[in-house]
Amino acid sequence: MKKNNNKKGKKAIALKYSKDDTAPIITAKGKGYVAENIIKKGKEEKIEIYEDKELLNDLMKIEIGQEIPPELYDVVAQIITYVYYLDKKKGDLDE
Repeated sequence: MKKNNNKKGKKAIALKYSKDDTAPIITAKGKGYVAENIIKKGKEEKIEIYEDKELLNDLMKIEIGQEIPPELYDVVAQIITYVYYLDKKKGDLDE
């Protein structure tokens, strides 16, 4: 999940990825109130929040339900790997 700290222009994206997917998929995106709700829901579900303004702007161009484009695979894979590591470290993942 991505967020922008500028409250007035706050934006957020939610991604889903499983090993059965071809690529990560945009599951939610929004600005302002919608972004705040995406972030709130992520926090309630104990989902890691990752911030990257440039990546956020690129992901905002993709429609909900669509896979991310190949040119974003590397950067998103690094984020997913990092979040997976944090979850495993906290014991949130099964071996």
